[in-house]
Amino acid sequence: MTTATRTKTPFLVELYRSAVGKKWVMAVTGIVLLGFVIAHTIGNLKIYLEVEASGLYEIDEYGHRLRDLLYPILPRNVFLWILRVTLIIATIFHVHAAVVLTQMNHRARTTSYRGPREYLVANYASRTMRWSGFIVLAFVAFHLADFTWGIQPFAPDGWEAGAVHANFLLTFSRLGVVALYVVANLALGLHLYHGVWSMFQSLGANSPRFNAWRRYLAMGAAYGITLANISMPIAIYVGLIT
Repeated sequence: MTTATRTKTPFLVELYRSAVGKKWVMAVTGIVLLGFVIAHTIGNLKIYLEVEASGLYEIDEYGHRLRDLLYPILPRNVFLWILRVTLIIATIFHVHAAVVLTQMNHRARTTSYRGPREYLVANYASRTMRWSGFIVLAFVAFHLADFTWGIQPFAPDGWEAGAVHANFLLTFSRLGVVALYVVANLALGLHLYHGVWSMFQSLGANSPRFNAWRRYLAMGAAYGITLANISMPIAIYVGLIT
């Protein structure tokens, strides 16, 4: 009688199947996505700057230069597409790991979080992580259709590819869109706060000596990015940026 030889699963695949592996993936992809959010926010803040010597608004010049990253080492737009593909892959793994971990936790849970101790431990941010993540994903889809791709009926009349400053003004001339951006960025801030706090724990950096710094970092990232992103649509709508 012969015994069938079991095919050996690659280490990384086996690791990802475990809860620990998924937490690592969530942490690493979270760092990638956080880096993008910080860079994107800093770039968008150029909307507050004036026209530079080239005759273009600072934010328009910034948008053009993104297409020339690592040029002439790489052809124009190639490195930008590398970044885009990286972000897409990171988002897919981040969402998949979050969904599967949630399912694993539900299967392993024998009692619901109704006791006083569990309620105190599970703060508002952690208990709403799924909903803030869903809101952020839906907002990203709208943001791309409205601002990057100019898809009707999401984009305003007069949208023009590459005209970043003008598109900012058009987009945020609509009160409903301004309100949407404010709500979505509040959800993003909530998601970032818990995400930054928990990513260090997932990577094993969980010590009472560092917990205060973890909290300060989580609060700084959440408050800084949220306030910066909210300020722009409001400033444009009330006429502070023209």
